Amino acid sequence: MSKALVSFEGSIKDAEDLLAHFDAMPKPPPANAEVLKRAGLVMALTAWETYVEDRVREEVARRLRVVNGSYVGKFVAARLEDELKRFHNPTSDKTKKLFNDFLEVDVVVGWEWANYDSVKAKKALDELISKRGDAVHRSKPLAVGAPPAPHLIKREELEKAIRFLRGLVEATDKALVEE
Repeated sequence: MSKALVSFEGSIKDAEDLLAHFDAMPKPPPANAEVLKRAGLVMALTAWETYVEDRVREEVARRLRVVNGSYVGKFVAARLEDELKRFHNPTSDKTKKLFNDFLEVDVVVGWEWANYDSVKAKKALDELISKRGDAVHRSKPLAVGAPPAPHLIKREELEKAIRFLRGLVEATDKALVEE
């Protein structure tokens, strides 16, 4: 098990805690409770993004051990850090490119578990990344006297997203271990 996977397990807990807070609210929950589900989605996908960054760093460092401190080792490490500064919204294509560029591993082909194959997993990840963008940039303020806007993310969707990201991280870690 990678250090990045262990760290992910701690980070995804934040999203689960937000979901638990939502569940603990009186029923029906107040209109402003939707913010907990949006924040949960943001936290869950931030855990994914951090996992990807940490995992590629971890594996590159492992592979560079023999050239650590040399010109080549310093160059690759610096190049990776520059790339990670621009690595936002880790879609399936961006994630695939990052691992392919620095490790020559197509992690996407390993994205197979339970009810997912790589095509379905890519689509699900990209949809979640898009929804995270909406949750962050397109939240709808409540208008006084107007009926509440439909929630961007339903409770079951957040729970499913957390389960999906757990599976995705495990599949990614496995793909790198098997390499």
